Amino acid sequence: MKKAWELAGELYWNAKPTVLSEEDQTWTANLETQKFYDQNLSLDWASNVPGSGAPERIMVAAVQALENRGYQAGARAYQLLEEGIQAHADGDYINLHRISAELRHELAHAEKDETSDYWKYTPYTSFKQYEKAVQFPEAVFVDVETPEFRERLKAGWLSQLIGAAMGTMVEGYTSQNLYEAFGEVYEYLREPNTYNDDITYELAFLDAFSRSGYEVTSKEIALSWAGLVPCGWSAEEIALRNIKSGILPPRSGTFHNPFCEWIGAQMKGGVCGMVAPGDAYMAARLAWADGEVAHANNGILGEVFNAVLTALAFTEPDVRTLVRRAMDLIPADSEYHSVVSFAWKCCEQHEDWRQALADCQERYKKYNWIHAYPNACCEVIALYYGNGDYTETLHIVTMCGVDADCNAGMIMPVLAIQQGMRIIPEKLVHPAFHELITYMRGMSRRTLDELVDDTLNSIKHAKNKEEV
Repeated sequence: MKKAWELAGELYWNAKPTVLSEEDQTWTANLETQKFYDQNLSLDWASNVPGSGAPERIMVAAVQALENRGYQAGARAYQLLEEGIQAHADGDYINLHRISAELRHELAHAEKDETSDYWKYTPYTSFKQYEKAVQFPEAVFVDVETPEFRERLKAGWLSQLIGAAMGTMVEGYTSQNLYEAFGEVYEYLREPNTYNDDITYELAFLDAFSRSGYEVTSKEIALSWAGLVPCGWSAEEIALRNIKSGILPPRSGTFHNPFCEWIGAQMKGGVCGMVAPGDAYMAARLAWADGEVAHANNGILGEVFNAVLTALAFTEPDVRTLVRRAMDLIPADSEYHSVVSFAWKCCEQHEDWRQALADCQERYKKYNWIHAYPNACCEVIALYYGNGDYTETLHIVTMCGVDADCNAGMIMPVLAIQQGMRIIPEKLVHPAFHELITYMRGMSRRTLDELVDDTLNSIKHAKNKEEV
C-alpha cells in the first residue's frame, strides 16, 4: 500500500501546467457556498416544521435543552440569544455567524447547576450499566417463518406510515390550539404522504443490521448514517457532523450536542423491537447501540422504551400490561422512569385523557416540544386511554400535539403488531402508503412490500448467523 507522501507526490509530479480561461479563474462556487451556509444558519434562528408549519428557534432550544440537562447557560448566552434574534431579523449574516459561534462556545463550556433536579437521578452512560439495573424477562420464541409474522411486520410498518402522516400534519402545536383550529381530529386533515425524517434513521439502522445482524455496533450504524443520510435536525444533524469529522459513537452523541436527550432516539426505537420479536433484552441492546449514535442517557432510554414496547407486542396482547412491562425495563432511579411513571399515575387518577395531559403539560412545561419527556407522556396517555382501540389511540396521540408524528409513528405499530392487519381501519390505508419516498441516498423510493421483505430477510439472516 502506498504511503500518503507517495500518493501526494504522484499527483504533484504528474500535474501538467495549463493556462485557465478568465471564466475558469472566477470564484462563483464560493458565493454558492456562502449562500448555503447562510441559509443553514438562518434555519437555526427561525424555521418552520415541514408538514405542519410550526415555528421553532433551534438556537433558543439549544439553551433550553442544556438547562433541562442540569447546566447553567449564563448571562452571556442569554445576551447572545437576544443579539442573534435581532441580527437574524435584520438579515445581518456577518454578525449572525459571529454570534452563533460564540453562543455555541458558551454552551460547550456551560457550568453544572448543582441545584437542578436533574442530578437527583442516576445517569446511565453505557448498556452494561443499564442492563445491571433491570431484570429482563426470558425471551419468548416467535416463529419468523410464518405468513402471520410477515403480516404483523407489514401491519407495523403500515401503521408507522399512518401514524407519521397523521402526526406530521399537526406536530409542534399544543393540544388546546389544535382543538381550537380543527376540533377533534380522527382523519387526515389533507392528503397524506410518506415524507417523514423519522423513518430515515430506521432505514439506516436496517442497512447496518442487514450486514451484521444482532452483533451490529453503534459504529456500523453511524457509518450507515454517514453514507445514507444527507442531513438532519438538532441532535441528528450535530451527530452527523461529528461522525463526518471522525468523531464516532458514543462521543458522536455527546460532543457539543445539547439535544442529546431530545426525541430523536425515542422516535426510532420501533425498528429495534421489530427485529427482536419477543426478546426484550435484544431489543434494548440494539436500541442502545442505535441510540448512542446521536443521544445519551435519558435520550437513549427513550429509544429503549419504544424498542422494548415493540418487541413485547409480539407476545403480550394486553396494551396496558404491555406498557407496564416496558416501564419495568427502565431503571427506577433514572429520570426517564420518573417521567413515564408520572404519566401513568396521571392516567390512573383521571377519567379523561385531557386531564392527564394537562398534568403532564404543567410538570414538563420547561421542556421543548421536541424533547423526549413530554412526548413519552403522550405515548403513555394514548396507549392507556386508547386501551387497544386503534382509532381512539390514534385520535388521542394526534390530539396530544407536541411531536405527534414521532409519537404516533411509534405506538400505532404496537397495536398493529399485536393484532395484525385486521385492526387497521380501511379508511386510513391511503394509496400513498404503498410506496415510501425518502430523501436518502440510494433509497429515494421503495414499496411497502419491499420494506417488509427487507426487514423480514434481515431478521432471518441475523437469526441464521446466531445459529452458526
